Amino acid sequence: MSENETLEPVIGLIGGSGLYDIDGLEDKEWRTVETPWGSPSDQLLFGRLDGVRCVFLPRHGRGHPIPPSRLNYRANIAALKMSGVTDIVSLSAVGSLKEELPPGRFVIIDQFIDRTIAREKSFFDTGCVAHVSMADPLCSRVGDVLEAEARKQGMDVTRGGTYLVMEGPQFSTRAESELYRTWGCSVIGMTNMPEASLAREAEICYATVAMVTDYDCWHTEHDNVSVDSVVKIMQANSAKAKALVKAVIPALGGKARHTCQAGCDRSLEYALITAPDARDPELISKLKTVAGRVL
Repeated sequence: MSENETLEPVIGLIGGSGLYDIDGLEDKEWRTVETPWGSPSDQLLFGRLDGVRCVFLPRHGRGHPIPPSRLNYRANIAALKMSGVTDIVSLSAVGSLKEELPPGRFVIIDQFIDRTIAREKSFFDTGCVAHVSMADPLCSRVGDVLEAEARKQGMDVTRGGTYLVMEGPQFSTRAESELYRTWGCSVIGMTNMPEASLAREAEICYATVAMVTDYDCWHTEHDNVSVDSVVKIMQANSAKAKALVKAVIPALGGKARHTCQAGCDRSLEYALITAPDARDPELISKLKTVAGRVL
């Protein structure tokens, strides 16, 4: 897209644990979207809110049948890109690694540490290599909107923090939890990488709202993490998250824009390293669904 072209924002929402639908959408329709990387976690819910086009994907599928390491992250992001999504708000349940981030707090993340080891992490492969910058892995523009709307609603929100992404599905050992605290991490979860890096490769603006459900097991004065305790807080967080989404969609999509000030929509500009005559045509055909602007 040239700087003179305007873009109609289409807001993508990825719902984590406890978020399997979006209330208040008009013209709601669940649609099956197939991608060159297979099927996403579920059908996508298309609709409009205050006239703004939006697309919702339940990350684990409705009813939560898919564990974190079995999610098809590439298909999830590709399906959103193929549906015209320009901005993604990722909602994710997390544990807290800091005393000052209690259960019920929302954290608008600005950094990740990726400790996952069993996931496909890139659309690019042998036959077309690309290296995108992940120095600032989240869209500050979308983060600004999230912070502003959360504060308008009086939510307990913290701007900035590092999300440690673990493989799972088990929770941390106490030693691991204490280690991550020494690294300065704020919260811990299992899903936002490679989701964020794939969004960057697809040139989609991406931001995370991390919803604290518990103190991780480092906090000896609180009960060890259990599914029951997490679910109770998750239900309370879900209501707040739905209210935030209703405010954020029109705020993000209320007017056409040119390019993203943070540069997320141009992240492939200088990332491709494979010479055109050395690129694999079959892979290029697949990549055109997410990287067609530069191919």
